[in-house]
Amino acid sequence: MFMLLNINNSSFNVKVVVSEKEVQRGMMGKKFNEKFNGMLFIMEGDEHCFWMKNCITNLDIIFIEDNIITKIHRNCPPCTEEECQNYCGKGEMVLEVQGGTCKSKNIQEGDLVEF
Repeated sequence: MFMLLNINNSSFNVKVVVSEKEVQRGMMGKKFNEKFNGMLFIMEGDEHCFWMKNCITNLDIIFIEDNIITKIHRNCPPCTEEECQNYCGKGEMVLEVQGGTCKSKNIQEGDLVEF
């Protein structure tokens, strides 16, 4: 499923991920394309950690709670090792976008996310 998401004056066509299997796979081996420029993970719980295992591009990882950005990990590099760095934050949603997007579009913690 795809949906349009707005942060400040920037729009993202996001692929929505909800199943545990899809969440675990995330952006592994994938690139953004003309269909989507973000991946939105919807999860239960409060605190979540993401890693860049087998990703092929740098990502900005944005944690969202109650439609407010609570944490941004910027330009996270891909990892091919068995042990990868974890990027943790608080929120029921996590948005992954191309690395450098938050800097270029001035997206910051505390910004409102609109659907």
